Amino acid sequence: AMNLGAVDFVCKPFDEHELDVPLANALKQRELSREVATLREELQSQSRYHMLFGNSDRMAEVRELIERVADTDVTVLIRGESGTGKELVARALSASSLRADKPFVKVNCAALPTELLESELFGFERGAFTGAIQHKPGKFEFANHGTMFLDEIGDMSFPLQAKLLQVLQDGEFARLGGRQDVKVDVRVLAATNRDLESAVAEGQFREGLYF
Repeated sequence: AMNLGAVDFVCKPFDEHELDVPLANALKQRELSREVATLREELQSQSRYHMLFGNSDRMAEVRELIERVADTDVTVLIRGESGTGKELVARALSASSLRADKPFVKVNCAALPTELLESELFGFERGAFTGAIQHKPGKFEFANHGTMFLDEIGDMSFPLQAKLLQVLQDGEFARLGGRQDVKVDVRVLAATNRDLESAVAEGQFREGLYF
């Protein structure tokens, strides 16, 4: 019985006073178990936001918004100036979601030219272009069942946005040089330091990408 989880035991026949110590031990152990569970939950909650400092009303709003959308699969656009912590918010969203134990893959859209960014995101087949000597999976395949964070998405070219839109709508894409579509289950988080209204007016975001 002890091996199966019993806290204590008494031998029959027993006097009712002999139950005092076993019952006290059982209550104490239950209380300790509850405290451990509470502390573990608090620690996990803190680890989600370990870099989101501050107790201001605005930071409280940020945390509340993260909690509100974390368990959904809705695509999120995080806006803010450079250095304000957009990636930290994305990681907090991922850590608070049902995909927390799945891959979190980051791609900086401003760091690569369009051609390289497309192959980085979607991969390519052997012979797709000069130097493609073997098949290479893209970041979306590595992020399957997890979260993709597209940083500085405002720098993504218009044609590549169209291909991204297909992934958002249908969960499918074609590798460069590929003949068959690849199906993935990926939640997309994106970030930009650009003003959304101005970017839309200037035609920098394709219709359907206003997350």
